[in-house]
Amino acid sequence: MTDPGGPGRTPRASLVDTMAATEGLLRQAGRDFLIALYATLRSFKLYPIENKQVQRSLDDLIERSKVILETEQELEVRVAAEFLFVNATRLRLDLDNFASFSHVLTILRQGGVGTLQVEPAVERKEWQVMLSLLLAFAAREAVPNKLYELQQKMLQGGVTHIMVAPPIESDDDLEDDEKAKEIAKRTYERTVAVTKEVINSVRMGRSASVKKVKRAVQSIVDQVLKNEVSLMGLTTMRHYDEYTFTHSVNVTIFSVSIGKRLGLSKLQLYDLGLAALFHDVGKSRVPIEVLNKEGPLSDDEWRIMQAHPWLGVLTLFGLRGYGEIPYRAIITAYEHHMKIDLTGYPKTVRPRELSVYSKIVAVADAFDAATTRRTYQTTPLQPDQVLREMWENPRRGQDPVLVKALINLTGVYPVGTCVVLDTYEVGVVHSANPDATQLHRPIVRVVLTAQGVRLEDGYLADMAETGPDGEFRRTVIKVVDPDKYSIVPSDYFV
Repeated sequence: MTDPGGPGRTPRASLVDTMAATEGLLRQAGRDFLIALYATLRSFKLYPIENKQVQRSLDDLIERSKVILETEQELEVRVAAEFLFVNATRLRLDLDNFASFSHVLTILRQGGVGTLQVEPAVERKEWQVMLSLLLAFAAREAVPNKLYELQQKMLQGGVTHIMVAPPIESDDDLEDDEKAKEIAKRTYERTVAVTKEVINSVRMGRSASVKKVKRAVQSIVDQVLKNEVSLMGLTTMRHYDEYTFTHSVNVTIFSVSIGKRLGLSKLQLYDLGLAALFHDVGKSRVPIEVLNKEGPLSDDEWRIMQAHPWLGVLTLFGLRGYGEIPYRAIITAYEHHMKIDLTGYPKTVRPRELSVYSKIVAVADAFDAATTRRTYQTTPLQPDQVLREMWENPRRGQDPVLVKALINLTGVYPVGTCVVLDTYEVGVVHSANPDATQLHRPIVRVVLTAQGVRLEDGYLADMAETGPDGEFRRTVIKVVDPDKYSIVPSDYFV
């Protein structure tokens, strides 16, 4: 029999054991931190700030937080149902820690806090201010916008390295349209920031946190399932200088939304979202001068660009152990430019059946890329033109079933399209019509009157609405470039 710890041990087994050991250490460090947090909150409540007991408990809390920050470079405590997570690792509740965990959970909830994030540069004074404010706000009842006020007080008190955010899946928050839009915006911006951090880390040869990416993808999936319209609207934000990062996030949103319509489970949507967010990670290894070149690429530069799928495979295998990245994400990075007839790239020497994740991401990638201004595409196509081209032109190499799913998602006039109505009003498409038989009659936010008067917020109009005579009240007659009317579509979704 081979000695489990000897030469016969496989690298894969060693990796799994290492990852399990790392998670075990994090779980223990997380428990120690939460117990220290409980003790500090209790002492803050019982004694004045200058009391030695308060200062000792604060010392212990800071030391416990440093253990996690030095190994993980981040510290996030998240409330989900009756559980507490530290850096995405769920902490087990037992008799020894029941009282401390329950107390921390109660204080966070009473303060309206769903997520507590701490950065490595945090200072002692920030801990003092944050904990004092958290206890004060947790004790207050019937305070409107309690969390927002807590956030403002923290900023005024100089707390810049500790952030608090609402529960990601709060049904109460989602009841209010403005709050729902704010949650969607925060999810989008957080995911762009995480994507940027990972891509830049890979480019600089540093390690990157896959756990951060997984949490960001989970947030997107949760938002697509609960608040798809607001999140879809944010894909209209076209940050020219941030294209590499916003493109990956947009492709993730489109892919997860398509997957939702195909009936994928929540766990499958998580895997699909991760595959979509990482689909272009190989471009982090493409020289910047090639990636951002204005004008057409030379033959040599095009060969370098075409290498990004297999460079993505190498990158994903190297991201903190391949056990953390689902194989489907690695396959998607490799296949997303192959086309369904395999005439794309990388070239394949034998027939193969493309992964459905690869085909979904390819559709989402093609749509977002064609509708976005880039260094070599200063005039993007209008969204309805792109859909028509993807549907009618087989050389695009897209799966027609998935293109149809995208059209069902966006409608004939995708979100953010600027349209002129037969009433001579001008509007921005807000969402597809929920009635699948009326995909050509979207919900439009009217932003210019027939007389050319700009409406600050505009108002929603259903193109399928009829009058007493049974005739449609409004109809889209043409798509126009929003620049012609000095309209920025994304302004109406943020």
